[in-house]
Amino acid sequence: MAKDTLEKLAKAIAKKKIRVIDLTQTLRPSTPVIQLPPQFAPSSPFSISEISHYDEKGPAWYWNDIALGEHTGTHFDAPIHWVTGKDYKDGATDTVDVQRFVAPAVVINCAKEAAKDEKFLLTPKHILAWEKKHGQIPDGAWVLMRSDWSKRTDPALFLNAKEDGPHTPGPSADAVRFLVEERNVNGWGVEAVGTDAGQGFAFEPAFPAHTLMHGANKFGLASLCNLDKLPPTGAVLIVTPLKIERGSGSPVRVIALVQDE
Repeated sequence: MAKDTLEKLAKAIAKKKIRVIDLTQTLRPSTPVIQLPPQFAPSSPFSISEISHYDEKGPAWYWNDIALGEHTGTHFDAPIHWVTGKDYKDGATDTVDVQRFVAPAVVINCAKEAAKDEKFLLTPKHILAWEKKHGQIPDGAWVLMRSDWSKRTDPALFLNAKEDGPHTPGPSADAVRFLVEERNVNGWGVEAVGTDAGQGFAFEPAFPAHTLMHGANKFGLASLCNLDKLPPTGAVLIVTPLKIERGSGSPVRVIALVQDE
């Protein structure tokens, strides 16, 4: 039965009855990186330098050196990324159960709200309204917040830093607590540079998408794109971070499987 199921899946993908959608931003030197207050160590931007390009340094091959922080571009947050998840033995990129890298996904569309309010917060009320229409969030699913923030191609507008800190949409602390305690989610994903709202530093607890999600051994995904191409339910996410020893996270190629009706 399992073999038959996998063969049907492979054939459906080959025939494009199941579409593969890329949810990943392209990595380049201009890729926005989260900005921290000056008293904290910053993450380096993405850089790339050519090793050889079919030339005297390597006549038959082209390749590059790259350097970047673990949390650059579209990236995966492992539980040990945050102090609340530091003690999980299966909480690093090389120790996470690979079974969790493939999971269903639901998409909560907040694009209209985020267009009107750059500091829009998803609350339990919004989640319950979504569930009334689409059904309860499945056990072990990714919950993705569509804000269309990824359509901001100017890095400055994407980071949207103001005098009082970043202005980006995200979840309220109560929303994260609801997803962790009332719904057994696999993780939380957003289109902004980080999984928390831009003003999340002032919440209680501070940075709840990190503090509560990782404290419960759950994951984060940031800087996603193309969430407007996913249905509210029914997609399957494949999220495979680099197997970095004791890695706190990793740039990741996130793809979604979507079956056309």
